[in-house]
Parts: sequence; C-alpha cells; structure tokens
Amino acid sequence: MWQKFYNRTEAGKLLAARLTEYANRPDVLVLGLPRGGVPVAFEVAKALDAPLDVCLVRKLGVPGHKELAMGAIATGGVRVLNENVVDWLRIPQATIDQVAAIEMRELERRNIAYRGNRPLPKVKNHTIILVDDGIATGATIRAAIATLKQQQPRELVVAVPVAAASTCEELQAEVDKIVCVMMPEDLYAIGIWYENFGQTTDAEVCELLTRQKLLVANDL
Repeated sequence: MWQKFYNRTEAGKLLAARLTEYANRPDVLVLGLPRGGVPVAFEVAKALDAPLDVCLVRKLGVPGHKELAMGAIATGGVRVLNENVVDWLRIPQATIDQVAAIEMRELERRNIAYRGNRPLPKVKNHTIILVDDGIATGATIRAAIATLKQQQPRELVVAVPVAAASTCEELQAEVDKIVCVMMPEDLYAIGIWYENFGQTTDAEVCELLTRQKLLVANDL
C-alpha cells in the first residue's frame, strides 16, 4: 500500500534521493513545472547542487471541467492534444484554439513574473531533469518534453513523486529516463497522494527560484 506524501517539500526530498547520480555535475539543470512542480524541483535542485529554473507549460482545460486536460501548450509554439478526451467529448477545433489563446496569455504573464529580464536557460547539450508534483493525463508533461527536445538536451530525465504505472511506461519511450517514487495502478488525481496539496503561488515560485540561485552562487 502506497503512503501519501505530507507535502511537496517531502515529496521533493524523497524524489531527490533517487537522483543522486546527477549530484554535483556542471551539466545538470533542474526545471520545475509551475506552479506545483517548483517546490518539488527546488528540493531536487538543492540536494543535487544544481541550478533551478522553470519550464513554462499550460494545461488546456475542458471548458466547464478545467481540471480535465484536453491538451497543453508550451513555449516555442508547442501544442499537445489529449486525443482521447477531445474525441470523447467531441470538442471542436475552435474551442481548443480559444482556450489555447487564453492560456498563451497566462504563459506569457508567468514568463515575465518568474523570469523578468533573465534569458531562457541553456538546454542544449545539458542534462535536464524535468520535475512536476505528479502526472495525471500526461498532456502537460508531454508538452514540456516536446519543447525541451527542440532545444537538443544531452539527456532528458522526467522526475515526479507520483504517476500511474501505465503513464510511466508510456513516457519511457519519449525521454532518456523516468524516475517516479510512487506508481499506483490507479492514480485518480494527483492531490489524493498528498496530505497537504494547497495551491503554490507566484510569490512562492519566485522565492524558491531566488533561493536556489543564491545557494548555487554561494557554492561557486
């Protein structure tokens, strides 16, 4: 029987314990998916003594049922659709485009809020550890994978505290490695695997990015 994580901080520490082979390597960059993936990614980056940044992706929620992903978008014009959901609900292309336009504006807002004038992180020829707080439908992580692959990383690792066993198996073909602490047969929802699963704020994301930047700088 799987035991719940207390919160994202504990989940990040447990995840980091499975990534020790990437510690103290100059080629490693940890990327968190905002917002909930960033507290997890912070613990991973801190344990590995690696830089931390964000990989900006937005879920495309089904109108009226926003928690259900019909797809996701990412920087670089990447759009990944969950064809099963789109076909099942017969969602028209115009609706997808409308939701994508709204989410693109939010993605651009977050880029300014989190990164300001900082350039995008260097991905090419680096080992990228992509972190989220869990994988449900997989649409969001697949959009992130697609945008990162365009930038030619040396190695792409997906690391999450929890995901369905079948999802992990499917993603293995898309990345170099997937690391997952818990792989239940039936996921239901990411939040049920955490005792505390409150929403992460923009301020918390910015604080964690700054804290890890200072920690890395102090080690130099």
